[in-house]
Amino acid sequence: MLDRRTFHKTIGLGTGAAAASLAGLPGVARAATGGTPAGRSGQTGGRAPAIPDLAPGTHTSFPRLKRIRAGVLDIGYAELGPAHGPVVVCLHGWPYDIHSYVDVAPLLADAGYRVLVPYLRGHGTTRFRSARTVRNAQQAAVALDILAFLDALRIDRAVLAGFDWGSRTAAIVAALWPERVKALVAVSGYLVTDRARQGEPLPPAAERPWWYQYYFATERGAKAMENKEYRQRLTRLVWDEVSPTWDFDDATFARTSAAFENPDYAAIVVHNYRWRLGLAEGERGYDRYEDRLATGPAVTVPALTLDADRDPFTANNGDGSGYRDKFTGPYAHRLLTGIGHNVPQEAPTAFAQAVVDVDHF
Repeated sequence: MLDRRTFHKTIGLGTGAAAASLAGLPGVARAATGGTPAGRSGQTGGRAPAIPDLAPGTHTSFPRLKRIRAGVLDIGYAELGPAHGPVVVCLHGWPYDIHSYVDVAPLLADAGYRVLVPYLRGHGTTRFRSARTVRNAQQAAVALDILAFLDALRIDRAVLAGFDWGSRTAAIVAALWPERVKALVAVSGYLVTDRARQGEPLPPAAERPWWYQYYFATERGAKAMENKEYRQRLTRLVWDEVSPTWDFDDATFARTSAAFENPDYAAIVVHNYRWRLGLAEGERGYDRYEDRLATGPAVTVPALTLDADRDPFTANNGDGSGYRDKFTGPYAHRLLTGIGHNVPQEAPTAFAQAVVDVDHF
């Protein structure tokens, strides 16, 4: 088992209740459970409390943001809730930022959780501590950022919850370092990248939503991300396409797109998608972790997966069957109806309820 106190030095990166709880929850079509013993509860104990319904967009901002040195980064993050409450770390995706959780975080804080929402590398107020650090966005690097974040805050275990890049990152931490993860909420299920399989084509209709991934593989795409006007238009187009039922306004997009002005944003985004396709190299220091991830390690901690029926990336009608075998601990799956890709911002009550419920498995 890797010693969490020394893993940064080791790789040379610096120091540093499932169905019952668904009653009356808006947007939830169905729930499937598996591997959750009847009556089991986590360390939080007792029945999971019901999260009050909250209209998306009720909140628009976080309190003053914080920063902390963590591994190779100076991480900017929002924090809500009691300082000694059970910890939940909420991880955003692309092209999004911490505002995906602007309604979820207060709901969880009111339920007694200490909620931490960090900007991922290349986003918002998060900065690399050294100009010499490679602007690398391979999956192991992003996951180790979150371990460094927990270490810097002296947090031994936390519930991890995420979507898109955040879902992948949370699942990686849960799979490789389960002792650090109390429970997991993962939108779209098991997203750990298998680079060997990335070389094989999907059916054409399934390839279509990934147009930007192939665009970023070209120098034209990289230049578009470096150009502020095109970056804004491109990311806004992605929002419209992957969340067709989300009625967000210009101000909502503007609050998030401010995070895309990070000086390393374009480099991080382009490297992430090129690395997935085998078009960009990673760093040798992460090889040991990528080798383990290439085996498709199972997630053994309590997990609840979410699919959204209006998300173009949702597969198998949202039943979760394509990744069910990757979750071997207490488990539940839910399908959200009328919801697109940005699940926590489009359906904050359902997302927050998933966090509370999985913490009571």
